[in-house]
Amino acid sequence: MHSEPDTYPRPDEEPNDVTEQHEAPGGVSGRALQKDIPQATVARLATYLRVLALLADEGVLIVSSEELAVAAGVGSAKLRKDLSFLGPNGVRGVGYDVAKLRARVEDVLGLSEGHRVILVGAGNLGRALVGYGGFRRRGFSMVGIFDSAPAIIGEQVSGLIVRDVAELHSAVAELAPTIAVITVPDAAAQAVCDDLVAAGVQCILSFSPTALDAPSSVEVRRVDLAVEMQMLSFERARSAEADTPDEAHSVAAGETVTAVSTPIGRRVADRSHAGIKHSATEPNSKGSVVAP
Repeated sequence: MHSEPDTYPRPDEEPNDVTEQHEAPGGVSGRALQKDIPQATVARLATYLRVLALLADEGVLIVSSEELAVAAGVGSAKLRKDLSFLGPNGVRGVGYDVAKLRARVEDVLGLSEGHRVILVGAGNLGRALVGYGGFRRRGFSMVGIFDSAPAIIGEQVSGLIVRDVAELHSAVAELAPTIAVITVPDAAAQAVCDDLVAAGVQCILSFSPTALDAPSSVEVRRVDLAVEMQMLSFERARSAEADTPDEAHSVAAGETVTAVSTPIGRRVADRSHAGIKHSATEPNSKGSVVAP
C-alpha cells in the first residue's frame, strides 16, 4: 500500500506561504488576471509591492505572510487572499520569495516594463511631482513637462525642459507616454484632458477637483487633496467627540440641571449643588464635512 504524499504544512508552516512562484495556469500572464482582481485588492497589492521593494533593498530573501502583513498594515488572512489572485503560489513552506513575489506583483500591476509619464502644468505642484525621485524607483519615468505660460516655457525643471502645451500632440507621438498627469488650474483641466485624449493618451491622472469627461476607453483617476484633508478633519472631529465625556454624565449626584434650547446649542443653566451655580454652553455639533 502506497501512502499519500504529505501535502499538509508542519505546525510551524503557514498554509499559504511559498518558496517558489510559478506562472499562472497555461502560461497566462499577470495581465490576463487583471480583470478578475477587485479594485481594493489592487490598491493593497501596490502597498505590498512597496514593502517588498524595501525588503529587497535591505537584502531580505524570504518573508512570511505574517511579517509582510504587519509591514503592510493588513491582516495576514487578507494578505493571503489578495495574493491568491496572482495565481498558483507554488510550494508551501518557509515563506514568500521576496524577489519572485515582487516580480509577480509588478507583472499583475503592469509595471514590469515601466511607464513613461508626461505632466501638463509646470506650477508648484507640477514641479514637485516631476522632481520626486520615488516615481522612478517604482517604474514611472517622467519624460516631459508642458505649460502654456510664455514665462515658464523653456525653463529647466528636474532635468526636463518645459515645452509649450501647443506641441502636445506631436510630443505625445515623440515621447510615447503611457500616463499623463494634469496639474493645471481647474478652469483649464477639461481642455487639457481633451488635448491629451486627442493625442492618444489613454491613462490620465488629474489633480483637479473638476470631474473630467473622457471616452470610456480612457482611464481617468482624480486626486483631490482638499477632500482627503476634509476626511482627516472628519476623523479628527469624530475622535475628539468620542474622547469628550458627555455633559449629562458629568453631573454630580444631587445636582439639578435645566436644559434650555438655543439656536447654537444647548444651554445648561441653574446647575446648583451646595449653593454653587454654574452655566455652560455645549455645541450640538463637533464639526462638519463639506462634500466637493
